[in-house]
Amino acid sequence: MARRVGIYTRISRDDEGDALGVARQHRDCERLADLRSWQAVKVYEDNDVSAYKRHVVREQFELMLSDLGAGLIDGIVAYDLDRLARQPRDLERLIEIFDERPRLEFATVTNDVNLGTPDGRTMSRIMVAFANKSSHDASRRIKRKHLELAQQGKDSGGPAPYGWLKEDRSKVDPKAAAAIREAQREILAGVRIGTIRTRWQEQGLGNPRAGTKRMAHHHVEHILTSPRLVGYRTYHGEVLNDEDGRPVMGEWEAINTLEEWEAVCAAVAERKQKQPGRSLARKYMLSGIARCGLCKTKIRGQINQRWQPGSKATKFTYQCSVVNGGCGKVGRVGEPVDRLIAELALEEQRARAAATTVPIDQRWSRNAELEQVNDDITQLVNAERSKQITVTTLLQLLPGKERQRDELKLERARFYKELKQSEAKGDAANLTLDEFFGLPIERQQEIVLHRLSAVIIHPAGKGRRRFDPSLIEPVWR
Repeated sequence: MARRVGIYTRISRDDEGDALGVARQHRDCERLADLRSWQAVKVYEDNDVSAYKRHVVREQFELMLSDLGAGLIDGIVAYDLDRLARQPRDLERLIEIFDERPRLEFATVTNDVNLGTPDGRTMSRIMVAFANKSSHDASRRIKRKHLELAQQGKDSGGPAPYGWLKEDRSKVDPKAAAAIREAQREILAGVRIGTIRTRWQEQGLGNPRAGTKRMAHHHVEHILTSPRLVGYRTYHGEVLNDEDGRPVMGEWEAINTLEEWEAVCAAVAERKQKQPGRSLARKYMLSGIARCGLCKTKIRGQINQRWQPGSKATKFTYQCSVVNGGCGKVGRVGEPVDRLIAELALEEQRARAAATTVPIDQRWSRNAELEQVNDDITQLVNAERSKQITVTTLLQLLPGKERQRDELKLERARFYKELKQSEAKGDAANLTLDEFFGLPIERQQEIVLHRLSAVIIHPAGKGRRRFDPSLIEPVWR
């Protein structure tokens, strides 16, 4: 009976996502299995996955070890030993399994190492050690190259970040840039990143491999707050400064102004600080806003299902719940309540917009002061380089200037956050009712809460009754 073996393939980088490298390995490994009269029953493929980086988990490698230890396969065929392991500890895990099951088979296309023999294990340890050193040396050279490129404001290659053209990553992609700016306006208006992520996933936005992977929350957050948007060059996730302490500017077109970018970053940071780890997801517009007219407990929205012959109709209601500490005596179909409150809130917005004539100052008043502090820092550093002052003097004067600079930058970020939030939230006056209900639920709530502190739903009595607007009491701020 033919031995049942698994084929393991891996490639560290696949920028195009076409998996051609692992496909070539697969073909060569299958040919070798046929020559040995083995039956290849499963392929374990780790495409675009490093075997050297310690924090990377190779899912298919782990599955292969599990199947090998459980006896589901009788051996492994790989293209080369360094496809399997570039860290000695990974090799030792594999050797332990071969110790426990001496009859396991092992073969590679490029050499004839046998993990089933002591000599083969010794040779494999030497080969993996050299592969590990090779990866370490390459990593050191690449890091040095990337730092040099970063200091010059140049790109490091790889797939174009979302927002820039794939053909020329220095040029802005108009469609992607528009999606980023729109999402940033939504963030400033109170929309959750999770809501934006869901919409982007459905529309195929924000992911260079749209449709193949589910977008992560932090991935969308990074796109919307990346320093690259304003032209800043980063290194290991931090904005890189030049010798004068000023941000290094990259050789690409910016999508945001500094004011827009700082406003979005400040809004995201503020939201994390206010609601750490808490979900802000809402399904209904008046969730957390509506209250029972009898017991004044917050009313929650819920789905009511009504079965009809051949179909299933659903309606949501606002229902006072005993589970939430309420009296359970007040409930109302949700849609007419939402429409009434939306009409009242939009009408109030229009009235206030018509009465507001005071212009808003669009510029931060202390910008010149910040520029002067930056110049002072540059002069101090240059004075130490030219030996006009000592290092001791520099270190006495510099921390105070740096604190002053950081405080001013924080104040500037807050100013533009509030300004941009006011602009993003203040455009509701021109919305129609249909446009309002087309907005994300967080945006609807933001508009309603801008003028209302609560909505009290009074009891309508027993039996079927027509909707009575007088029983819905808005509490204005």
